[in-house]
Amino acid sequence: MRSMGGEQLEEAVAGAVALLRTAADRDWEAVLAGRLEWSCRYTAEHIASDLIAYAGQLAGRATEAYVPFGITLDDGTDNEGVLHVVETAGALLAATVRTTPREVRAFHPYPFRSADREGFAAMGITEVLAHTHDIAEGLGLTYEPPAGLCADVLARIFPHVQPGTGPWRTLLWATGRGELPGRAPVTEWRWRNNLVIGAERLTLQGVTPAAATDLAAGGDGGFEWVGSGPFQGTRDAAGMLLKAYEAGVHRPEWGVFVLVRREDGRAVGGMGFHGAPDEEGRVEIGYDVAEAARGHGYATEALRALSAWALAREEVTSVFATTEQSNLASQAVIVRAGFTRVAGDEEQLAYELRGARG
Repeated sequence: MRSMGGEQLEEAVAGAVALLRTAADRDWEAVLAGRLEWSCRYTAEHIASDLIAYAGQLAGRATEAYVPFGITLDDGTDNEGVLHVVETAGALLAATVRTTPREVRAFHPYPFRSADREGFAAMGITEVLAHTHDIAEGLGLTYEPPAGLCADVLARIFPHVQPGTGPWRTLLWATGRGELPGRAPVTEWRWRNNLVIGAERLTLQGVTPAAATDLAAGGDGGFEWVGSGPFQGTRDAAGMLLKAYEAGVHRPEWGVFVLVRREDGRAVGGMGFHGAPDEEGRVEIGYDVAEAARGHGYATEALRALSAWALAREEVTSVFATTEQSNLASQAVIVRAGFTRVAGDEEQLAYELRGARG
């Protein structure tokens, strides 16, 4: 799949700087950046500050808070100098993203307190695109970044936003900077990095719409899989996630997760919810494990972890799982995870795990 990394960061920064250089001889301090209360000059410095901060989070492997540092520009730095700092900060983040292992996650508060290298790349690109738009609007310049770049960002850190026919207009709307027909104006917004749930030998890594698109099409979703890759159930679940995303009803925390082995970063299976909790607080889980990884207890471990995460949510009272009458291995997994059989017929059995509020 097309990764979100250094190449896309460099593309975003290069396009932004090329445009802003055409107005570098103007007074950026005296002009507000679009709808912001910041000057164009301060907004450009803010872009550089965010890029270098993201590089610091990844390079410093920060896990609990922001690395306590910042950048200051020398007195007398002109607009061209500011743009040079933006280029430099962008190059540092691009290099950091390229050299950071896939499994590394560093602190970022929104919404689940961590992001991986693709998340930081996407956040950096969003800062560049959105704030270049702000500066361009203030200076009366025309700016429209590549549609593919905008679509990539939306599919990674705006999974809750229904994609539109124009990715740039959709991204502007999602960040409170524009209007879209049939959609209410956005007054408060946050991007959403994927949720990762830890288990003993595994991490359950939330699948983004970008990864789901690739998985549903027969790709690896950006994961390194054991054996011949994901089982068909994971691909089918990715397809359902993609349909929900395209319809604008996807809730990322109630989506699909890939089970990744801590010891080597290899993906061994998929697990996820059939949807958000219903009105009675019930949510259903489905799963599969790649053929090369079966027989090691991964499904049981992951089912326990994902069920515990769900039951800790206020809106959940019980978790359900169903399996075929003939699938004795799956029945054993569900029972070992603590579920109790509650129903069944000639074809399927249903199991339930209730929480303290259930």
